[in-house]
Amino acid sequence: MNNENNRQKFMEETIRLSIENAASGKGGPFGAVVVKDGKIIGKGANRVTSANDPTAHAEVVAIRDACQKLRSFQLNGCELYTSCEPCPMCLGAIYWARPEKVYYGNTKEDAAAIGFDDQFIYEELDQEKLKRRIPLIPMMREESQEAFRVWKAKTDKIKY
Repeated sequence: MNNENNRQKFMEETIRLSIENAASGKGGPFGAVVVKDGKIIGKGANRVTSANDPTAHAEVVAIRDACQKLRSFQLNGCELYTSCEPCPMCLGAIYWARPEKVYYGNTKEDAAAIGFDDQFIYEELDQEKLKRRIPLIPMMREESQEAFRVWKAKTDKIKY
């Protein structure tokens, strides 16, 4: 099976997960898989409402699953397939996980059309910190720096 056929197979599985999840009522209509060496090593479907976890988006669930199986906090040599263009949170998680590529089906505009609109997050990020809907208020920076000093001095830290 060539690479294009493999990619189609992985996206079909992602779409299947999203449809199954939408029909089951366990979460939103989103699915994702992580692939390494031509095999699915992680799967995820949106579990925000069933897990009472606002971070349980399909991509995050799939990343967690794959990382557990790989016993690694990074997805080196992996690809992520997702049924929809990642939201800002998922995009952040993807960059932290460092897969090589991300393939997606629906666009963020498609998601907005059915009520999953994250445009407000992009707009909030452009606001001054204190003028955001949820203000970010600096506090006790000097005291907080101690943890960073401890980390910086560690010789046995695992960098990420």
